[in-house]
Amino acid sequence: MSRANDRENVDRQALEALEGFGGPPRAFQQLNERSREVFRHVVDAFVETGEPVASRTIARRLGSSLSPATIRNVMADLEESGLLYAPHTSAGRLPTDIGLRLFVDGLLEIGDLSDDERRAIDSQCNGAGRSMAQVLTEASGVVAEMSRCVGLVIAPKSEAGLKHVEFVPLSENRALVILVDENGMVENRVMPLPPGLPPAKLIEAGNYLSARLRGRTMDEARQLIGDEIARNSAEIDTLTARVVEQGLATWSGGHDDGLLIVSGQSRLLDNVSALSDIERIRRLMEALETKKDILRLLTESQRAEGVQIFIGSESALFGLSGCSVIAAPLTDQNRRYVGAIGVIGPTRVNYARIVPVVDYTAKLIGRLIG
Repeated sequence: MSRANDRENVDRQALEALEGFGGPPRAFQQLNERSREVFRHVVDAFVETGEPVASRTIARRLGSSLSPATIRNVMADLEESGLLYAPHTSAGRLPTDIGLRLFVDGLLEIGDLSDDERRAIDSQCNGAGRSMAQVLTEASGVVAEMSRCVGLVIAPKSEAGLKHVEFVPLSENRALVILVDENGMVENRVMPLPPGLPPAKLIEAGNYLSARLRGRTMDEARQLIGDEIARNSAEIDTLTARVVEQGLATWSGGHDDGLLIVSGQSRLLDNVSALSDIERIRRLMEALETKKDILRLLTESQRAEGVQIFIGSESALFGLSGCSVIAAPLTDQNRRYVGAIGVIGPTRVNYARIVPVVDYTAKLIGRLIG
């Protein structure tokens, strides 16, 4: 059985055990002070090292307050309750995803940013002389840098008019479509090409679209161009018209969902030894490339007033990769949801450190959006 299946079985058994206590919040109430203290130190040690935590490690952290035998008994009870598990017979213990949820909801002490950290975020996300696209890219980069994780931003849904479109050939049957709006937001997508298409047709299609997109929203441009082609009044031949239609179809149903900006993907590889499964990282990398599931999950953050934390198996997407996401909604001055910002990292991320980084950056970007 694979590690992924092992972990899924552990988490399912943990959930069943916690349901006997009435779920994670009730389970937290069932823990006595000694169990809470041991569990907190297990999670703290796991966050620091990513390795299974042995009873002797907890004994050193607690000093002489509890005997090693007592600690082993407490850890055994926590395992039976579904909060810890042993990855190997002779190994120490790791928190389950359910255990991490209990820790985050009941034991986590959120830190605060220093004045220097706030100034660093303010400076890097300063909107003066920058387009919104540049500000959002900087925001993704700053949360990635300060969290040592992958930074994510869903760009606000823009009503800005379009400015320019260009087709760049990638191969005989694929091209990159580059779309720029009047706020400087740039979106790139790959589209298929008709067999044997001359390169000149890509230039002709780009010029035709740019002339009709300029100053219009995507919906307005689709309507105008669709009507022209239907009436055969477009000043292009059939082959170029196929490129134009394919280019428009590339954005159908997707452009208005928001643009995903990703920073620091290579940081996932920094934690391979802790995650112990390169296949999981590969799956997450693929998800970041396809973007659809990431967009859907981050969009769920609009349901919250502040930061939301999705831990491992709580999401099918991140459960496969052994990762967690910490995200906050981006809202304008009218408190309308326009996007989201967050980070992806291993489940052992420093939640107390990252939550204030994401929260402060989200509020700052919200003020800049206006």
